Amino acid sequence: MSKPLTPQELHNLAMNHVGKDLEKRGFEFIAINSKLKKHPQFVCIDANKQYFFVIVKAVLLPDNANNYDVVWMESFKEHARTNDAKVLYAGVGLGNPNGESLPVFLDEEYLIEYNGIQVLETNLN
Repeated sequence: MSKPLTPQELHNLAMNHVGKDLEKRGFEFIAINSKLKKHPQFVCIDANKQYFFVIVKAVLLPDNANNYDVVWMESFKEHARTNDAKVLYAGVGLGNPNGESLPVFLDEEYLIEYNGIQVLETNLN
């Protein structure tokens, strides 16, 4: 019998996709935190030694993974500014190809909606 993925396992699956994308883009990982609701998930640097805090959010389709809590994100951006880091956001939608009312199952095919990494401006308005 198939086992539905837990929220933590869904989050880990999303992090795997984003981590591969970051690697392809040439980022070097400084720290990785895969615990739910612990931010950032990735701390990376680029070739210019600029630090990046990467937020990964996994949602079940049809929810929109590109939506995030704007108020919370402003406080997180402040944290990034104090650490001279830029903020990247990666929303990942995951779903069951046999119907949106079904969970994503372990070791089975799944749908993914990933629009890439978004740079969030940390400048004060």
